[in-house]
Formats: sequence, structure tokens, C-alpha cells
Amino acid sequence: MSLLDGKKGLIFGVANDRSYATHIARSAIAHGAECAFAHLPGEKNERRTRKAVEGLGVGSPWLAPCDAASDDDIASVFAKYAKDHERLDFVVHSIAFADREWLKPGAFTGTPRAAYLSAVDISAYTLVAMSRAAQPLMKENGGGSILAMSYYGSEKVVSGYNIMGVAKAALECSARYLASDLGADNIRVNTISGGPLKTLASSAVGGIDTMLESSERFAPLRRNVEGTDVGGTAVWMISDLAAGVTGENVYVDCGLNTIGAAV
Repeated sequence: MSLLDGKKGLIFGVANDRSYATHIARSAIAHGAECAFAHLPGEKNERRTRKAVEGLGVGSPWLAPCDAASDDDIASVFAKYAKDHERLDFVVHSIAFADREWLKPGAFTGTPRAAYLSAVDISAYTLVAMSRAAQPLMKENGGGSILAMSYYGSEKVVSGYNIMGVAKAALECSARYLASDLGADNIRVNTISGGPLKTLASSAVGGIDTMLESSERFAPLRRNVEGTDVGGTAVWMISDLAAGVTGENVYVDCGLNTIGAAV
């Protein structure tokens, strides 16, 4: 029996075959889960997500557009999911956004108010909104697991990460408060702090190449994290093996967070 047999969930953030969300979906499916997917609005985004999901061997995948900046869109996605599925066991929040103009070394001080608020809204508040929408569906089947993706730049200054680091700090803190609120319904909320990975999103960070070089040099495992590393950890956190784990931030970064060296 696989770890996720009978589990059904909704994944946000599959942009292409390199996305962390894609790696999580691949591992979840391999362990028996049935996954549905929400993507950015627009035909181009739908095609890109569909291609990535079909690459995982999912025929006729369940897809729905979602503008995460819209509470109505988020509510609509969960309503559609509930109409087509009898249960919701897990939600994966793997989305973030910041204006790339302000993701450059030395640019944080100049971050405009609008760019700051937008980054926190899309990267952190959306976890609150999605958790609120997921709560009644998970409660119906005795609980569930909500998982979001973070990065060490939430705790330490990483050159070029800038406002995204602030947003990820808000994400991690939001997860802890959500865990406290939703625990009475046996709903667990956690974050994974993954190491830097070459993705569509990370390409916007001005210091990504330096981050990758430093990680490989200083991490105890002397390598960069791979998508499968995060996927495997996500399976454990979604599964009943992690039934007592909530409000936690789990590092999957080859140990880099333990080292007192520049990243």
C-alpha cells in the first residue's frame, strides 16, 4: 500500500515541468494520490500546465484557472473542486510573485509600496485565503494537510531576494497562525523551505546564479537540492505519517541552513 492511497488534493503552482509543484505532484501521484490542478488564467498558462501535468502520466487532468489575487477566483476553484471530488485531503500552495525589477542586489530599499504589498498579497495572504476555502471541505472528511513552499531568504538576507524574503517570512508566520486556528479540525499547516532550484519563478531573482553556486559550495551535502528531494518530503508531510506535525517549517536544502556562511 502506498503512503497516499485514497488521498485527493489540489495543487497550485505547476507552471512547467521544473516547478517545485510539479515535483511534488509527481511524488504524490507515485504514492497513490489523485491530484487536481489550478493554474494562472489564460490559454497559454493552461496549455503550459496541462503539458506539465500530462508529462506526469495524468490523462485528462482536472484543471481550473485561478487569479490568486481574487478571493472570488479562489472560492470558485474550491467550489468547482468540491463539485467534482468527494473529498479534499491536501492542498499544495506553491505560488509566489514579486516585481522582478526589485529582485536585484541592493534594490530592496527602493521597493515601492505597491510592489511590496503585491508581493506579500500573492506570496503570503493567498495561503490564508486558500486555507479558509479548504477548511470546510477538509473538515468533512476528518482533517487534512495544507503545505506551502518557502525559502531560507525569509530568515537571512540573501542578495537579490529582497521583498520576496519579506513575503516568505509572512508566509511562514501565517502558516503557524493557521495551524493554531485549524488544528481543532485536524487540519495541519506546514511549510517546506526548499533550497534554490532553477525554475521559471527563480529566474526572476537577480542573485539566483550566486545562490546556486554558494549552495553547492557550502551545503553539507555539497550539492544543490533537487526537485525529488522536496517531492519526497512533501509526500511524508501530506501523509498520515506526519499526523502530529503542524506549524512547522521543514528545511530541504541539503543542510545549507545549518552553515554559518554567506549564501
